[in-house]
Amino acid sequence: MQNRRVLVTGGAGFIGTHLTDRLLSEGASVTVVDNCANGHKEWVPDEATFVERDLTEPDALEGVLTDDFDCVFHLAASKAVNSERPRAQFEANTQMTYTVLETMQEVGVSELAYTSTSTVYGEAPRPTPEDYAPLEPISAYGASKLADEGLCSTYAHSHDLTVRTFRFANIVGSRLRGAVIPDFIEKFEANPETLTILGNGHQEKSYMHVDDCIDAMLHVLEHADGPLATYNLGTRATTSVNRIADIVSDELGLEPDYEYTGGDRGWTGDVPKMRLSIEKLDALGWEPESESDKAVRKATRELLEDLDVAAPVSS
Repeated sequence: MQNRRVLVTGGAGFIGTHLTDRLLSEGASVTVVDNCANGHKEWVPDEATFVERDLTEPDALEGVLTDDFDCVFHLAASKAVNSERPRAQFEANTQMTYTVLETMQEVGVSELAYTSTSTVYGEAPRPTPEDYAPLEPISAYGASKLADEGLCSTYAHSHDLTVRTFRFANIVGSRLRGAVIPDFIEKFEANPETLTILGNGHQEKSYMHVDDCIDAMLHVLEHADGPLATYNLGTRATTSVNRIADIVSDELGLEPDYEYTGGDRGWTGDVPKMRLSIEKLDALGWEPESESDKAVRKATRELLEDLDVAAPVSS
């Protein structure tokens, strides 16, 4: 990425700021575009150029994305899997992606890295390979990301863009918000004796550390071929919600009782069990450094520092 000029949409968010840090460290010039609905301007490194824009507006990138950019990383999205306004979420995500694709075509920037999600698969057999079909998402979020993948495919095959699509497992690390690990930490701050767990605790998914996630993305960008390439990013192992509770409890020095809301999933649209195949990524010469449990523990320690939580919470 040295000497390349890069635009990162959603670059004030959890993954976006880690990506921006990494790109800058490799010598890239980075412009971040974000409306800060999910992100935080103060997380954006000073070395990056920050532009606050709403990508649902068709002209949001006018004067921002120009023909001297080399690559766009499109991370901006409404990410809640259990959104209370699913239609608005679907429309917002597809509008943002259309804005990026149309502007890239207009100004002549031809390289796109698009971040998708494991939720496009729905409740699929595990491990799930990239060529699994039919794709049947069970949330509006997953449906919107699958629709966006279709838009990206169209521009790759019909408008001369080179697109790399990344289907993420559960990515964890510092600055993560609104997910199971920080949720448990906040619950323990309020009550270190009892933890309420959504569902039955047996939900089991693959957790990938954000450092590995970014390593994998950059490896794919360097080594993949063709106008369109889609890769799962995850780990070979999984971690249950109960196991996450155990890890967070252990890091805080607690021995709480667990209570459950019941059912096999935490909310409508939640896929209770997920593990992506990463054989295609392995064939390209990349393996994660941290397996799922290790990623959860590493992220827990980082988030305790992030959130300024002392361990143990209670004696």
